Amino acid sequence: MYENFFKHINIDLKNVHIPNGLEEDPIKECNRYQDIISSLGGIDLQLLGLGNNGHIGFNEPGNCFNKIIHCVELAQSTIDANARFFNSIEEVPRYAYTMGIGSIMSAEKILLIVSGKGKAQILKKVIEGPILPSVPASILQLHKNVTIIADQEASSLLDQKLLD
Repeated sequence: MYENFFKHINIDLKNVHIPNGLEEDPIKECNRYQDIISSLGGIDLQLLGLGNNGHIGFNEPGNCFNKIIHCVELAQSTIDANARFFNSIEEVPRYAYTMGIGSIMSAEKILLIVSGKGKAQILKKVIEGPILPSVPASILQLHKNVTIIADQEASSLLDQKLLD
């Protein structure tokens, strides 16, 4: 995050809080991160990307919506999609700390960024489909303040009435 995002924008790093991916005790790290969020009064802006399988914040498709910060085993499709950031597939993490859907939904505002033709089908499910834990981002339909920024390719399958 620092290398690919924070060092390229005008932000005071004391206002940046992300989980420590090197912490080996998941309960300790999840509690630490939740304590930071709580001590700061919650989340003002939640910036999210959309995974090929509909995940947001590494909340992978499943049978339920995880509510709180947790350690998740990444789906193979997520591992494959993230391989481009590493020298080999073996280097790609298999687990990640992530905010739960409940934590994400507690944010005052959510900004979802989606790009590329490969995301068109899943974006259609997220926006136009039913709200299902098998498409975690579909829960965003229930949030009071979501902005989706999608390029033309990603939005190519959406109902035109939604885009007008």
